[in-house]
Amino acid sequence: MKLATYNLNGIRARLPRLLEWLDREKPDVVCLQELKCADESLPTADIEAIGYSGVWHGQKGFNGVAILSRGEPPKLRRTGLPGDPDDTHSRYIEAEVGGLIVASIYLPNGNPVGTEKFDYKIRWMNRLCGHAAELLGEEKPAILAGDWNVVPEDRDVFSVRATSHDAVMQPAAREAWRRILNQGWTDALRAFHPDEPKLFTFWDYTAGCYPRDLGFRLDHLLCSPEAADRLCAADVDRWARGEEKASDHAPTWVELR
Repeated sequence: MKLATYNLNGIRARLPRLLEWLDREKPDVVCLQELKCADESLPTADIEAIGYSGVWHGQKGFNGVAILSRGEPPKLRRTGLPGDPDDTHSRYIEAEVGGLIVASIYLPNGNPVGTEKFDYKIRWMNRLCGHAAELLGEEKPAILAGDWNVVPEDRDVFSVRATSHDAVMQPAAREAWRRILNQGWTDALRAFHPDEPKLFTFWDYTAGCYPRDLGFRLDHLLCSPEAADRLCAADVDRWARGEEKASDHAPTWVELR
């Protein structure tokens, strides 16, 4: 099984790129983020036409997450994180596919630091930490996949100095990331590329960041012990970032036995 995560930065604007990537790479399960589209306007017919079915949690103009699969349709488990009934952002969706629990995550960016937006980011991560522990308690194969908007280590960004004030680099966000990871999750991409210095998944549109390889590692797939036991590969489809009118993220994936 090949499972991928892909922040589209607008599903309607990037639909040709999404269809191109699905046709070329043929992942079995796909977690999408930043759809920026209400449910009633999602291009579901185009997705279904190439053999994928999905569960969706859209939002007009902002956020939005989904889980797609080939073959067996995903079975929706929940939309939204528990812990804050007033949180209306479409940032979390969870489904079961072929005995695997899959979550598609679009974690808050949190910029600018020192504002309510950053406070919301940390609160959201704390809620995710609690729910992640509950998932581990089920003792089933599970993967938390998506755009985490956290750079885990200094080597996961092109320049610590240039990005030091960004919310994705802040100690509080990294600490929240480590609390989740240390519950027993495996950072799949880093596990298969332990020494790679430029293991990037995101390149900003400005200043020629992609051709100059000035990137960030923001997209992560965390595997429960039961899923980690089945891991056999993990990588980034960097080619997709170089296509015309591409998302600023590249698809990131794992393969499971």
